[in-house]
Amino acid sequence: MLIEMMKSKIHRVTVTEANLNYIGSITIDRALLRAANILEGERVWIVDNNNGERFDTYTIGGEEGSGVICLNGAAARKVQPGDVVIIIAYAQLTPEEAVNHKPTVIFPDTATNRL
Repeated sequence: MLIEMMKSKIHRVTVTEANLNYIGSITIDRALLRAANILEGERVWIVDNNNGERFDTYTIGGEEGSGVICLNGAAARKVQPGDVVIIIAYAQLTPEEAVNHKPTVIFPDTATNRL
């Protein structure tokens, strides 16, 4: 049996763009991805603190140090630039691994999306 546990969290960043005419995903500043231990292409959940939306997508690395948080494709309909979101990645662990698991959580500046 595997247990799904929070692996990584980017807590409270501000959406900088919403691009409906893109194939899909969320573009995140590569510096934030690295700090949060989230890989490009990894599945993440987005929680919008402004409107209560919760949905999943996958990550694309954005320009390093840019602070970009851009929801692409259909996800662009679920957010507005300026919304504050939480980005969460989960991992499946054995019960033995889960007991000692410590997730990576980062708290960027909400105004700049930088650490």
